[in-house]
Amino acid sequence: MSSFTGIKVFSTTLARDREAMGETITKWLREHPQNEIVDKVVTQSSDKEFHCLTITLFYRERENRR
Repeated sequence: MSSFTGIKVFSTTLARDREAMGETITKWLREHPQNEIVDKVVTQSSDKEFHCLTITLFYRERENRR
């Protein structure tokens, strides 16, 4: 894994939120253009009643270039 300065975790158990997670992540990325994603982890877990999806983004802030 490349060096990183922050993480952002997206997680949900609701089906409608899982369906919208890609749009939610895209919105966050657009709102934080200074962040460069260096790695990601996708985790899925479930039991008899709930299915949980978690996407963890590891990022570092881009250096200011002039």
